[in-house]
Amino acid sequence: MGVEVGEEEDGGLILKGKRNRYERMDSGFAAEEEDDADVGSRRQGEIKNSNTQKFVIACALFASLNSVLLGYDVGVMSGAILFMKEDLNLTEVQLEVLVGILSIISLLGSLAGGKTSDAIGRKWTIALAAVIFQSGAAIMSLASSFTVLMIGRLLAGIGIGFGVMIAPVYIAEISPTITRGRLTSFPEICVNLGILLGYISNYAFSGLPVHISWRVMLGVGILPSVFIGFALFVIPESPRWLVMRNRIDEARLVLAKTNESEREVEMRLSEIQQAARFANVETYDSKAIWRELLNPTPGVRRMLITGCGIQCFQQITGIDATVYYSPTIFKEAGIKEKTQLLAATVAVGFTKTMLILIAIFLIDKVGRKPLLYVSTIGMTVCLLGLSVTLAFMGNGKVGILLAILWVCGNVAFFSVGIGPVCWVVSSEIFPLRLRAQASALGAVGSRVSSGVVTMSFLSVTRMITVGGTFFLFAIISALSVIFVHKCVPETKGKSLEQIEMLFQDEKEWQGGEVELGDAERLVPK
Repeated sequence: MGVEVGEEEDGGLILKGKRNRYERMDSGFAAEEEDDADVGSRRQGEIKNSNTQKFVIACALFASLNSVLLGYDVGVMSGAILFMKEDLNLTEVQLEVLVGILSIISLLGSLAGGKTSDAIGRKWTIALAAVIFQSGAAIMSLASSFTVLMIGRLLAGIGIGFGVMIAPVYIAEISPTITRGRLTSFPEICVNLGILLGYISNYAFSGLPVHISWRVMLGVGILPSVFIGFALFVIPESPRWLVMRNRIDEARLVLAKTNESEREVEMRLSEIQQAARFANVETYDSKAIWRELLNPTPGVRRMLITGCGIQCFQQITGIDATVYYSPTIFKEAGIKEKTQLLAATVAVGFTKTMLILIAIFLIDKVGRKPLLYVSTIGMTVCLLGLSVTLAFMGNGKVGILLAILWVCGNVAFFSVGIGPVCWVVSSEIFPLRLRAQASALGAVGSRVSSGVVTMSFLSVTRMITVGGTFFLFAIISALSVIFVHKCVPETKGKSLEQIEMLFQDEKEWQGGEVELGDAERLVPK
């Protein structure tokens, strides 16, 4: 039986006969095998991508655990000071100092954090922050006097200074470009979660005897240290820090775990090596870094204005005063019972935590700048509304309801925008050689601003009333809208090295890629 050869059709020969039938069957099997191979390859790729994403998310979460401690301290102190005042006979000035000194003293940790993280690595700086903070928390929970409380508070402040500076830097350096904004907002999410847990702790333990309740409230904050210890066995060192130490093979291994393809790994490694060429810690000493920060080039000056400015505006709009002194605000509105005051603060903490979760999904989709516009404008409206309510509608059911709504609205707008975006922007805009120290400088601005606000809040309210104080915050919040418009460019979708180039051009820095009108797409018609 021979093989018949037919005419050409569409440029190919049509074979006839039995052998042709077998050949078609063979080719069909081959095609099926190729299809199976393609499907298997795609599945392997999907599994690798999934594993990579899970690993990066796990690293971001574990690196953010120190922020839970910070948030818990902020939340729990709002209720604990009510019982401390009664148990230890503290004055109003002592309470202000006790609350506010944490933010002021944390600047020491932030300033030391940059150099420390360059010396021992980002990972072990996270561990050091946890140890120092937990030591302070333990001392505070066992304190029998204002002096001992202050010693514990000072240690906790230094630990927080390390923690708030290093977590966003670590996450920004380990994250892929496409998810960097979402992951770098994890510390702010954990702060909000910690605040909520602190509020719940206040409410849960408020029924204990006065001399025990506040100690238990503070002592519970030590528990997260167990998870931080476990995290050290999971998270790798920052690949950018490894490159700076000339540990290229280790950096490649880390990048292989956090990126989805070999090509992407080599591309990212090449970019980091290029950025680190002049940033090697053995040749670029800390004096030269600080000299460049204190006598900056035009590009670095723009970065400092953006990074430090947004950190300061985040705090001087009064968010920490709102969180620390929310029982005072609600008392001014007309709530008298301690249990009711603490229950109202739980509503604030819940709102703050839920809205930060929404910000995570929006930050890499709609960008940083639209969220900042919506956030700062919304906060301005809520602060103004709270001011008017406390000034003219206090001590009534309507006034109480409106005060709770305005406070919840204020923390909601904060959490959906300037809260997380502040840390994202300040961690991604600086070049590698300056990133640790410049981020530390921004964290110092944030902590000092927070300390000034919290240490003066009660005194200012005595001078111009609680309503007048929030009117002042509303004016500052309105100024933050102008700052965002003029000084914060859009960084969505850019690599850290591309963002560095963005600040070299003043027009791109001031104009950015997103204008005020673009925020309209976030607001329902």
